[in-house]
Amino acid sequence: MIVLETKHMARILLENVTKVFEGKVTAIRNFNLDVADGEFMVIVGPSGCGKTTTLRMIAGLEEMTSGNIYIGDSLANDVPPKDRDVAMVFQNYALYPHMTAWQNMAFALKMRNVPRADIKKRVEEAAKLLGIEHLLHRKPGALSGGQRQRVALGRAIVRSPRVFLFDEPLSNLDAGLRLTTRAELKSLHQKLRTTTIYVTHDQTEAMSLGGRICVVRDGEIQQTAGPMEVYERPVNKFVAGFLGTPPMNFFAGDLKLKNDLAYFAIANDALRLPQRLRNVLRDYYDKQMVLGVRPENISPQQSPGQSDNTISATVNVVEPVGNRTDVYLTHPSGQKFIAGIDPHTTLGVNNNVKLYLDLEKIHIFEPEETGRNVTLSI
Repeated sequence: MIVLETKHMARILLENVTKVFEGKVTAIRNFNLDVADGEFMVIVGPSGCGKTTTLRMIAGLEEMTSGNIYIGDSLANDVPPKDRDVAMVFQNYALYPHMTAWQNMAFALKMRNVPRADIKKRVEEAAKLLGIEHLLHRKPGALSGGQRQRVALGRAIVRSPRVFLFDEPLSNLDAGLRLTTRAELKSLHQKLRTTTIYVTHDQTEAMSLGGRICVVRDGEIQQTAGPMEVYERPVNKFVAGFLGTPPMNFFAGDLKLKNDLAYFAIANDALRLPQRLRNVLRDYYDKQMVLGVRPENISPQQSPGQSDNTISATVNVVEPVGNRTDVYLTHPSGQKFIAGIDPHTTLGVNNNVKLYLDLEKIHIFEPEETGRNVTLSI
């Protein structure tokens, strides 16, 4: 029976946190994030967007320029890292090479003068939880990447911290191991229920792990919500394009109102939009906008009850990926896009095709780079 202590959990609150590095480089700007007690929050975004800097400020390893960080009910701004009661798991594991796995896991407890019997009990419990009892006598050099990662996790777990902070902990693992370790992390959180903030640039990892996801771009939060909310109702073009594999397709075109019906015109193709969007889009008629549609919502087969929803294209590449085939296409306007279709498709390169869009699943964005999703007001 695992009885590791989890008594000191904590809410994490970031209020208007800003970090400006020397040379006036703003890494984080007005960052507001409220992580509930026991929640698994994933901060996701492209490399260099400020994710790790945010994590290091929570840990106290990086000073803020302005703002407040609360851990539990206490303001942590001036609390030294060792007194914040957070455990950080790094991308490179940061294990002591001359120590065994057991010694690595026990080290922080020894430094705190925890009684030897307690250390033994905690290390053995954590090792059992992670399935590494048989590895405790080995040094890091004799362990695989996945085993080293488990030892680093064990070192964090034995401390029974109020908060776990993970900095891209799976990025050095191969794809298969990343998948299994991800599932184990999720299971671990369900058992320990420790407040967790997890940083990654891998959107699949974010979707599968996070109770909520915070999407960051250039040091600013774009959207914070549950994984499916972010996927199905992205607030802007950046979020829509960042989450999803393959990514969402974007078509530049014109919004038209004709005979009281809303259309989206992509060159010579006119897509009749659902009636529910007609009033939502009233401020945008006769303007150039961007239509977003995910690859899985484009098909060579027509959906029942839909018409005026086809676009023309030429097939460039057919790429089977097992449970579906990704077809790379070019529209007559020159715009390229991807359809994720039936794996047994007979489509071939250079075929001219008509494809059907599921217009109930489309989004309309303002045309600028991060353009706002204007279909969300319904």
